Amino acid sequence: MKKDIHPEYHEINVVMTDGTAFKTRSTYGNAGDTLRLDIDPKTHQAWTGVSRISERGGRMARFKDRFGSNLGQSTGQKK
Repeated sequence: MKKDIHPEYHEINVVMTDGTAFKTRSTYGNAGDTLRLDIDPKTHQAWTGVSRISERGGRMARFKDRFGSNLGQSTGQKK
């Protein structure tokens, strides 16, 4: 096996979205660093089975907000 090609494997702290924490071993950061999760099994709908409506809207709503709702429609004016 080649030397000095593997990342350092050390203990870090992981903080879940509800504030609970645990220690694990990882290659993330440096020894003793804290990894704060934005999404975890306690909050993500894939694990909870509960769907939440996004405050930002869907893809089409965001597209229309960004580019306008009449994009690609004829305005009746000729150039």
